[in-house]
Amino acid sequence: MNPIVSIIMGSTSDLPVMEKAAKLLDEFEIPFELHALSAHRTPAEVEAFAANAQKRGIKVIIAAAGMAAHLPGVIASMTSVPVIGIPIKSTLEGMDALLAIVQMPPGIPVATVGINASLNAAILATQILALTDETIAEKVKNYKAGLTKKITDANAELAKIEYKYKTN
Repeated sequence: MNPIVSIIMGSTSDLPVMEKAAKLLDEFEIPFELHALSAHRTPAEVEAFAANAQKRGIKVIIAAAGMAAHLPGVIASMTSVPVIGIPIKSTLEGMDALLAIVQMPPGIPVATVGINASLNAAILATQILALTDETIAEKVKNYKAGLTKKITDANAELAKIEYKYKTN
């Protein structure tokens, strides 16, 4: 089994945040790999990873970083594989990482999700993959239907709650 998605984090301390992405990809039966790489501490390894990602069959890269958060942008500068950046809340409530990831120069896009939003990054990755894979497309459709059902069920439960002045 060869990975088609790479989950890259700047440090293993980011793993608790990144687990949601890994779990969703696992649930969707999408082969993925998980690595810790640092734009600042292992730049040669980041360069080798990015340069070889597409040749290895990687179709989407999910890259998380906190603080200066250069990892997603550095990877995006070295590959044409789509990169989804996840700002990690470490300092300044994660705003420093968010701004570092989202403010990329022209020609080096990084799709950016919210702070610590690895689940949304994984969902976006599945939607990208679904463009060319009907099996994944069906799983995305079912996942979205499940989200709808969850809210519909919640509203049915709320309707049962009674208050003197509640009108619905």
